[in-house]
Amino acid sequence: MRATHAWPGNSLRRLAALVLACACCGAWAASDAGPAGALLGDYTRLSPALTNNAFGQPMVLQSAEGATGLSGDIFAVVPYPFAAVKTEMKSADHWCDVMILHINTKYCHAVAGPQGTRLLVNIGKKTPQAMADASRLVFRYNETRTFKNYFAITLSAKEGPLGTSNYRIRLEVVELPDQQSFVHLTYAYSVGFAGRLAMQTYLATVGAGKVGFSRLAGGADGETDYVSGVRGVVERNTMRYYLAIDSFLASRREAPAAQLEHRLQSWFNAVERYPRQLHDVDRSDYLAMKRTEVLRQQTLY
Repeated sequence: MRATHAWPGNSLRRLAALVLACACCGAWAASDAGPAGALLGDYTRLSPALTNNAFGQPMVLQSAEGATGLSGDIFAVVPYPFAAVKTEMKSADHWCDVMILHINTKYCHAVAGPQGTRLLVNIGKKTPQAMADASRLVFRYNETRTFKNYFAITLSAKEGPLGTSNYRIRLEVVELPDQQSFVHLTYAYSVGFAGRLAMQTYLATVGAGKVGFSRLAGGADGETDYVSGVRGVVERNTMRYYLAIDSFLASRREAPAAQLEHRLQSWFNAVERYPRQLHDVDRSDYLAMKRTEVLRQQTLY
């Protein structure tokens, strides 16, 4: 079952104007019809939730749990021109700059070869950890579609830790008026029997009490409550990756020497806006760990 996080909040009048602009600009929306048109259709369909939600920004989060896997999706309007987003996110090296911001990423390195570009990514704990103790995922980098006003990038890994597999991180972006872009991020993976056992152990111990962002009606006290369990897990990680992309794009406006520190601070500030879901460590611990991991990422190949 899929749930959508979109609760009452402050109206974003500027975004509403953009929706009207899209509806009135049929020739622009029809260009590169197909994947671009489909994503613009999502933008129109989700416009009420984008303009009125609890995130404090134009964003919708969805999640789904199936018989064999989990997925999370974020749709959002970002204040960056399409050309800039395309230039920055079509670089495999920049994807490593994004991935390392996630609290569980210990290492990322892009490697080009005859079979294409791969991202070597180590995933581990939320605390400092030796490379040898972190799980290695090998993501295939695939630029799936590129048009004048649309592009999509997919990272896919066949195998993951603890009985997980078929990882997919997909970003698609379409141009909006007024120097903005509409993005759709998907984070998904399959979970086998061993993975479900490991997840049950996690949820019964260190993951106990953790929740996601979607709200469900019908709690024991008659009040709404947050989704929990494995859907809570996938929602939290989808949000962490989205905030990493946003923090990276924001940092590109800074001088090169200041970009790393800007995106580290930006990512931590962003996750702390949702403390119940995403608070894991103190700022000083996160910054010290990530500065060490970035240095290791730059020197260890």
